[in-house]
Amino acid sequence: MDAQTVRSVRLAPLYAAGFTTAFGAHSVAAGLGVETGAGLEAGDVGATLVGFGVALAVYDLAEVILKPVFGALSDRVGVKPMIVAGLVGFAAVSLVGTVWTSALAVLVIRFGQGACASAFSPASSAAVSRLAGPGSAAGYFGKYGSWKTLGYALGPLIGAGLMTVGGMRWLFAALALVALGAAVWTTVAMPDVPVLPRRPSTLGQAVRQLVERPFVAATLALAATTGSLTVGVGFLPLLAARDNLPTWVAMALVTVIAIASALTQRTVGRLADERRTTVRTGVVVGLVITGLGLATPALGHPVALVVAALLLGVGIGTVTPLGFAHLSATSPPEHIGRTMGNAEVGRELGDSAGPFGVGALAAVLSPPGALVAAGAVLLAFAAVDFRLLRTGPP
Repeated sequence: MDAQTVRSVRLAPLYAAGFTTAFGAHSVAAGLGVETGAGLEAGDVGATLVGFGVALAVYDLAEVILKPVFGALSDRVGVKPMIVAGLVGFAAVSLVGTVWTSALAVLVIRFGQGACASAFSPASSAAVSRLAGPGSAAGYFGKYGSWKTLGYALGPLIGAGLMTVGGMRWLFAALALVALGAAVWTTVAMPDVPVLPRRPSTLGQAVRQLVERPFVAATLALAATTGSLTVGVGFLPLLAARDNLPTWVAMALVTVIAIASALTQRTVGRLADERRTTVRTGVVVGLVITGLGLATPALGHPVALVVAALLLGVGIGTVTPLGFAHLSATSPPEHIGRTMGNAEVGRELGDSAGPFGVGALAAVLSPPGALVAAGAVLLAFAAVDFRLLRTGPP
């Protein structure tokens, strides 16, 4: 096998880890949504919705708190042990859901899953950076991101099928098997990544990294597109339902976003490695395309929803591998875990702020009007990153 094939084989377990975190987050969220719907039919609307919101939030809360911690820890103990430990922990916590199914259990399990994902998600990104090397990081981040996108897209569908057959117990059992399989694969196939000598680092130096231009530029773009993804996944089906389109059409819009994003990430990553595009050009163009995708539903035609889904997928898929490749190129290798952990927090904040902001605007304006406003924000972010990325590695 040539060097590229060997590298692909070694990185393949990381794609499984990326799929696991995305599949786990969205499949359980979809399963909770199904159970919440049953609670609403039973009439306990207020308590049910509050419980649903809390159950969804604890996963993200764990990630926001712990990703920087585990990211920095992976720099000390090594990325492979952190990935394996996180996946095994994820499997163990998920198994608890097969025997303990109370409302409290769901909260504990969701927090535990979020904590374990916080361990292996930043470490996986750091491992992609270390194993791929500077000359091919964008391409491999494109592949890694495409597998995570498939997890986001397939999670609700697989979760719904498992829920239909055996309820939440079957879903948690499937998550345990997927995580354990990824842990075994990582242990066997992924090479050890040596811990690099670390220069003494103060808290002030760690904080200063958060305001350095390369980090801010990449994290801003990643947060903006992550929030746009969540908005698109929620609001495009809502608009389809409002227009009395069939349910399968509404679901298909989410699939279009996912497929377009997965395909685009691979293509853009390869183009960046071949020096046929730059981070600055790709990120700015990607943010503009994403902004146009958010605004397109305001045209008021069902076809506009399909076009919006395509634009969102392409825009998000353009920014994601370039953003991570830029973080990889501008971070000290010995602190790459910390960098990825901090950047992941930025993405989580975008994931929360995006739908919250658009939802608040929709209550005042209208859903299409709120999406137009969100699109304008993305164009403003594109202008900011055009300035922030004016120099630096391509």
